[in-house]
Amino acid sequence: MNRSVFDERVHIDLDRFSQSSQFQFLRKYLRPGLVLLAIFILAFMTVYQIQPEEVGVVTRLGRFVRTSEPGLNFKMPLFESVQKVPVQRQLKQEFGFRTEEAGVQTRYSANAFPEESIMLTGDLNVAVVEWIVQYRVSDPYRYLFKVRNVEETFRSMNEAVMREVVGDRTVTEVLTVGRQDIETAVQEKLQHLAKMYETGITVDQIVLQDVNPPDPVKPSWDAVNQAQQQRDRLINEARAEYNQVIPRASGEAEQAVLQAEGYSLDRVNRSQGDAARFKALYDAYRRSPQVTRQRIYLETMQRMLPKTGGKIFLDKDAKGILPLFSLEALQGRAPSKEAGR
Repeated sequence: MNRSVFDERVHIDLDRFSQSSQFQFLRKYLRPGLVLLAIFILAFMTVYQIQPEEVGVVTRLGRFVRTSEPGLNFKMPLFESVQKVPVQRQLKQEFGFRTEEAGVQTRYSANAFPEESIMLTGDLNVAVVEWIVQYRVSDPYRYLFKVRNVEETFRSMNEAVMREVVGDRTVTEVLTVGRQDIETAVQEKLQHLAKMYETGITVDQIVLQDVNPPDPVKPSWDAVNQAQQQRDRLINEARAEYNQVIPRASGEAEQAVLQAEGYSLDRVNRSQGDAARFKALYDAYRRSPQVTRQRIYLETMQRMLPKTGGKIFLDKDAKGILPLFSLEALQGRAPSKEAGR
């Protein structure tokens, strides 16, 4: 078949297809469909949505022009692009470990990261330090355009600051009592570096996840810890015994002193009272000896006679025994047996 015959047949087939109903249908609906598709693509490239916890950073041909607030926003298609930055969400980076699945039972990666966690302390010992940094993006423009690979840079800053702070402390401080001070110092130094490098990042918190000695020295470290715990327990028991015995003894001693002081004060007051009373009696005796002697005698007899039983009164000039009238009868009491004898 020569070429002229082939071209003629193709031309005849095209004429038949152009006159068919299928071609007429496509000719009728294809152009509006393409127009609608073009409009849809244009709208898709023009309208974008920002979530409540994000802001949109709009660049035109790679140059920053504005930021977009949460909600529906518009941009120039083809010329402008949008990068969404989570400014309200708290981000975190993990060092020395990785979280594979967070939840009620968090699952961590089985792989170790010794290049991040093994650090040299100030007393030339080694400690395995795992920590988390929690941060927020406070300045989207600086976060995107001031530092290249800002996440990797921020991660390197974390490691440098943590090694510096741990290197200024002994291994005992790092593993026991110095954790809070380390977290505070790392947060302050890291925030200073982030501000100096204009990363647009605000550090919220540094959390030491786990701090341990290296595996080869763990048994020795555990033995030392047990000895220290036993020492602290014995010290606490001794202090408890001390707090029980010493205050009691001090109280008893103070009580004895107070009793002695009270007895001394009582004896002194009684002696002073007796001396004052004797002095008053002596002065009265000097003024009127006979009356005072008689009064003392009567007061003494008044004090002594009620303590005696039966009483017999004899006159020194009596020649015989006289009937006696019982004094108890005058006082309304029955006479005693000895009084009737």
